[in-house]
Amino acid sequence: MGNGGRPSQPGSSGRPERPMPEDAHARWRLRRIGAAVAGGVAAAAARAPAVTRRIGELPAPPGPFRPGFWRSPIRGPWLTSVFGLVLLVGIPVLFLTGALSYAAYNPDLGPHNDMTPDKGLLGFYLFDWPTHPYWLYRLTQGVHVTLGVVLVPVLLGKLWSVIPKLFEWLPVRSVAHGLERLSLLMLVGGVIFEFVTGILNIQLYYVFPGSFYTLHFYGAWVFIAAFVVHVCLRLGRMSRALGSRSLATELRTDLAHTVPEPPDPDGLVPTAPAAPTMTRRGAVGLVGVGSLALLVVTAGQSIGGRLRNTALFAPHNRNPGGGPMDFQINKTAAAVGINPAHVGPAWRLEVRGRAPTLVFTRAQLLAMRRHDALLPIACVEGWSTDDQHWSGLRLTDLAAMAGLPGAGSVLVESVQSRGAFRSVVLRGNQIHDPRSLLALRVNGADLSLDHGYPARIIVPANPGVNNTKWVHRLTFRT
Repeated sequence: MGNGGRPSQPGSSGRPERPMPEDAHARWRLRRIGAAVAGGVAAAAARAPAVTRRIGELPAPPGPFRPGFWRSPIRGPWLTSVFGLVLLVGIPVLFLTGALSYAAYNPDLGPHNDMTPDKGLLGFYLFDWPTHPYWLYRLTQGVHVTLGVVLVPVLLGKLWSVIPKLFEWLPVRSVAHGLERLSLLMLVGGVIFEFVTGILNIQLYYVFPGSFYTLHFYGAWVFIAAFVVHVCLRLGRMSRALGSRSLATELRTDLAHTVPEPPDPDGLVPTAPAAPTMTRRGAVGLVGVGSLALLVVTAGQSIGGRLRNTALFAPHNRNPGGGPMDFQINKTAAAVGINPAHVGPAWRLEVRGRAPTLVFTRAQLLAMRRHDALLPIACVEGWSTDDQHWSGLRLTDLAAMAGLPGAGSVLVESVQSRGAFRSVVLRGNQIHDPRSLLALRVNGADLSLDHGYPARIIVPANPGVNNTKWVHRLTFRT
């Protein structure tokens, strides 16, 4: 037999075989592994429908996963679509005004202004923020904050109306269903995150694990992406649901005639409805009254005038003192560590540019020709002041003194030693607006310490935090 009594292996010639090259052996092993994996995937795919069917036959867990848990007879596609229609109009306005607020900070000027340095393509729309009209930021941010607060009852009503969908069983039934559920998770999580962080911010309650600006910015993009997907998936159903019942009829329907909607494929209508305790008219009215109440206690902080006294939702620092300084502030001098020693007789203003550095005392600044401007202060929290009478030196004149009459930007630095926005960059159009001032006085009196004494920036349509207080250095650039 020539091989010690053992039969030859198939394919053997009886002669010693050459050893397989190492790379060929590796390729052979990879093919074997690939074939095994492919076979396993195919087998799993073949078993998946049966496994899914068996899981689907299991009873739903107790509690909210059971269809009979949700029993309100007014819950259904029509009521959900009514709330959804309001949000379909309001949410894009919120996103647009929020995007404009981000642009107003001029983040493309560099790290002094940019709270989101890793934004990448998300900053594609940024543009040079204008100074005309001078009330632009007051309007856009006032609308953003007021509308966000007013929509809270609508959002809660919408979430209440669709809560059975959050607990449906099976949680995922197919790839398409899984993608829809993922978009729903991003939508609900995103909207709750954006509204909660926004409301905490307007109350100056900073308990965030990072910068509010960064978290709110990225959260907004995640939410709006999920919102667009959800609208694309549900717009047709919403339209059909709204057309299925007459709003006028529902608003006339009393409790005795309130009945559940016909069963729907989304499972919003209860399978075992309870007796009604509220009409759909009552639910819409309750949400509407809640939104109206929030409008009353919020809108005055940006509208001003007599309505300012109704802005109970934003009570912080509304009346910091009487006389010329009786207008709202955000951060006080004490809150950021400013004391009279920082701004006393030793204080100097440095003006840098192409010419040698200029150094001025406050008395020297007051002796120069001053200009006036009627401008409000508007902040990201949604509040704004009425127009205040500011007096000081034009930034364009200071740029000319620094040897850069056509300056393209200016770095403004404060004596403030801690906290955000200690320095900011203003762009050329802001420098050269004749209403842009290094303000020394307001409403006929010297600035108070909380309002930025000895000198502060005031620029038309500029976010309040970019109107730097306690200024000690201006560096003009080409």
